[in-house]
Parts: sequence; structure tokens; C-alpha cells
Amino acid sequence: MTNTCIVIGASHAAAQLVTSLRQEGWQGDIKVIGDEPYLPYHRPPLSKDFLSGNKQADELLIRKAPIYEKNDIHFKLNQRVESIDRAHKTVTLSNGEVLVYDKLALCTGSRVRTVSLPGVELKGIHYLRNVQDIEAIQQHLVPGKKAVIVGGGYIGLETAASLKKQGMDVTVLEMAPRVLARVTAPELSEFYTRIHSEEGVNIKTGIAVSAFEGNQQVEKVVCADGSSFAADLVVIGVGIVPNVELAEAAGLQVNNGIVVDEYARTNDPDIVAAGDVTNHPNAIYNIRLRLESVPNATDQAKSAAASLCGKEKLYSSLPWFWSDQFDLKLQIAGLSQGYDQVILRGDKDKGRSFAAFYLKEGKLISADCVNRPQEFMFSKRLITEGKDVNVQQLADETVAMKDLL
Repeated sequence: MTNTCIVIGASHAAAQLVTSLRQEGWQGDIKVIGDEPYLPYHRPPLSKDFLSGNKQADELLIRKAPIYEKNDIHFKLNQRVESIDRAHKTVTLSNGEVLVYDKLALCTGSRVRTVSLPGVELKGIHYLRNVQDIEAIQQHLVPGKKAVIVGGGYIGLETAASLKKQGMDVTVLEMAPRVLARVTAPELSEFYTRIHSEEGVNIKTGIAVSAFEGNQQVEKVVCADGSSFAADLVVIGVGIVPNVELAEAAGLQVNNGIVVDEYARTNDPDIVAAGDVTNHPNAIYNIRLRLESVPNATDQAKSAAASLCGKEKLYSSLPWFWSDQFDLKLQIAGLSQGYDQVILRGDKDKGRSFAAFYLKEGKLISADCVNRPQEFMFSKRLITEGKDVNVQQLADETVAMKDLL
């Protein structure tokens, strides 16, 4: 008898998990069920290279089909899993097919958070999460036309930068008092507001959208304060929601994500989970958290694959992220929540390069590095090693980052 591992979700985590499964020695069948028509693909370029037309869909693939074929990994695409029966170890697909598993991996990722405002069903209003979303947005890309972005987080700002570079008239509407308010310090928000303004993006903060108006096609975005903005295209980017419903219905433990341990194991010994959808422990910060990042999906999937093979590979990586806007590469090391001091290296008020270091009780816990690869690389080491840092040296650009180690 051959053991079968079924992976639900053709995501970043799934692409790594199935590869790692073979590397860890899994000899049985591997089946991946995905609800899109594509093999697992890179999502970060969607709002950048793919939206701008610099890359085609097949260039986004994490691995090409022959690699999966060589490793005897089989995909069922354009299919959804409707339910998991843990007692009989089966999954039922949307076409009625029932598949039997010995081990199960949940890599279901997340979906966009939607809004239920009047007029949201009008043509020209889009979310940004997958290839089909981008292809729909591209139909409205006309230089000189007006685009309104609802949400001033990373996705909103990345989309604004891409649309502006293609000649559109772009406005960003953010409900919070500043852009990126949920994820970073005021200093970085001020920097990105300045850069976008210099590039010609109109940023409005402290403003809530109340409705969309138009005759079949969106024409106007109306705000709660009575103001309105003409729009030929609206892109809504107000966060994502983890896809936990399958796990919850199957009786797995769920709490802001599928609850797993440091080896990506759920409360069912035959089921693991990896990626955006998991709530997992982080030893560096001594907390449980859910992370929306590619590095998290990739590293955790390696631990999940080992667990499926009866091994233990600890997942305890430092969270890190990145964002590309215009000619700026922001690299983020660690989590800044709970910081009590921000140290700047470089001038945020002019130029396009600086770093913001977040400290808590004298220790570096996070860093936002704009066009500063050295600061990013050494910050990762300083955070993971938990060393006290000299604040004056941290701010002094004449002191090499390696000297802080």
C-alpha cells in the first residue's frame, strides 16, 4: 500500500511543502488541490511587474510543470475542497470526488477582506489578490484616467506606484490618520507620503469611503465627510482574511488562523498547516502570531514536510518582509510591535534611502530599511542574537553596521 499526502491549496507554502516532502524521503503519492487554474505562483509581483505588463502569468510560476512531474507530484486545479472528514481521512471536492489521505497539509492561505458599501458591485471596482484580479484591472489601465485606491497599506501603495508609473492619475484614500499606520512608525509613514506626493500620487488620510457611484461603471468614490473623488478605476486593498473555514468545520483548533505548534502540527497528528493561514509560536518574540509573508510560508512549509515524514524540524525563523514602490526597496526585519524607541539612520526628509530601527528596552527588535541592504542584513543578525546596541553608533552612518556586532 502506498501512503497518500493531500495538500489543500496551491500556494507558496504548498510549492515548498511538496518539494520538501520528497527531499525528506516521502515515497508515497502527493496530490495538490488548487482552486485556481494555475500551478503555484509568486504573488508579490502581482501588484508590480505583472500589473505593469513586465511579466506574463507563466513567468510568475514558482516552479515549472516538469519539476513537479519529475518528482511525481500531481495537481488537481480549478477544484475546491468542500469538506474534510477526519474520522475516515477523506476530503470531498467541489465536483463530488472523494479522495482518501494518510497525511493532510493545509496551505489554504488567505483571501481579500471585502467591503459591503453601496455601489461596490459597479464595474471598474476590483480587489487585488490573484492573476484574474490583475487581468481585470489591466482592462482599465489608460494613461490620464483616474484611479482611486481604497487603503493605504503596502498593497495599496504598491498598486498606486504601479498605476502612477503607467500614467494614471492616482488617489489613495486611507481611513487611518496616516498610511501604513497598522504596520510601521510615523517616521516611515511620513517618508512614504512624501515620496508618493513627489511622484504625483494624491494621498488623503483620515478619510472613510462611504459609497461608490456610477451608471453601471464606477464614476465616483464618495466619502463620509461629504467629499468625493472621480474614478475610472477603483482598487480596494483593506487587508486579508485567513481561509480557516475548512479546518474549523473539521474540528481543528482555530484562533486567528489554524493553531499549530513549532513543527507546523495541528491538534490532529495526521494534519499539518503552513503559511498565511497558521497561528504559530515564535521563539524570538515569545508570542503566538499569524504572518502574511512569503518567507514565513516557505520556511514553515519545510517544517511541515518534515513532520509529515515523522521528523522534527523546528520552525523559529525571524519574520521578514519586503515592499517595492517606485525605485524604493523596503526590507523589514522582525516585528516592531511594542517598541519604545525609534532610531533613524539617514535622512527620511530628503533623499530616498534611510533605515528606522525599533528598540525595546535597549534591544533591537525590528528594522525598516529603505534601499539599505547592509542595514537589513545586519539587523537580522542583531535581532536574532538579542544583543544590546549602542544607540549613538546605530544612528551614525560613519559607523559600519558590522561593527555593531
